[in-house]
Amino acid sequence: MRINVDYDRCTGHGICESLAADLFEVGGDGMVHLLSAGLPEDRRAVVESAVAECPTQALSLDG
Repeated sequence: MRINVDYDRCTGHGICESLAADLFEVGGDGMVHLLSAGLPEDRRAVVESAVAECPTQALSLDG
């Protein structure tokens, strides 16, 4: 599973971080940063929620 971030769309709302602080972090630059290169399958549901709840549709999921 791979998360894609569209940095042209991200505005740093932080919803993804609030759902999965172990995977996402909004940095001082106001953009989301992925904290893990490998995403465990048992986190799929929370990542799908983060993708679905992103207000700017900056996140997408492959795999």
